Amino acid sequence: MTPSPPPAVAPLWRRALAEFLGAGLLVTVVIGSGIAAERLSPGDVGLQLLENSLATALGLAVLILVFQTVSGAHLNPVVTLADRALGARRGPVEISVYVVAQIAGGIGGAVLANTMFGVATTISSKDRLGAGHLLAEVVATAGLVLVIFALVRTGRAAFVGPAVGAYIGAAYWFTSSTSFANPAVTIGRIFSDTFAGIAPGCVPWFIGAQLVGGALGLALVLVLFPRKATL
Repeated sequence: MTPSPPPAVAPLWRRALAEFLGAGLLVTVVIGSGIAAERLSPGDVGLQLLENSLATALGLAVLILVFQTVSGAHLNPVVTLADRALGARRGPVEISVYVVAQIAGGIGGAVLANTMFGVATTISSKDRLGAGHLLAEVVATAGLVLVIFALVRTGRAAFVGPAVGAYIGAAYWFTSSTSFANPAVTIGRIFSDTFAGIAPGCVPWFIGAQLVGGALGLALVLVLFPRKATL
């Protein structure tokens, strides 16, 4: 029996488009559901968070399943960097294209959500900076990297979509920051002064914490699942 050839890798432009659309639609889900929650449940922050987290968990799972076979559905610069550190054969140009597509998608997704709900695209004034929030971003991002690559390295990549959606949905509640865990999403959320927004001054700190969390998650993957695999 002749072994099946490995699946063809999509051209870089197609993978970049998938990352742009995936990250953009993810931010649209996060911000759009946040705006809807504010309008549907005014004055009840707990219910708003529940509505926002459910929509995000479901939407993220679907987006990963849709784009996974095209680009790996990273939708997150931290995941792209972790994938490279774990053996993916991506050079600096390819990594840069992924990251730029993810960030551009995140910003575009914020504008799209604002437009659909008739909200002006303005810079957020929502201050989220605090030591507890930064620790939460380290924890959330470390857990995200561990969930993804634990499944990939044990031959269960098909479960990444629902598992990541479930994890982020839970992390909305068990982290004080509501689990951004994604630099592209964090940057995108600057551009909506709504429930899901974040003030620009908080963003460098959040991204720094996410990178630290990504490194911690990567270390845990290497210790617990010491086998090469890529998305």
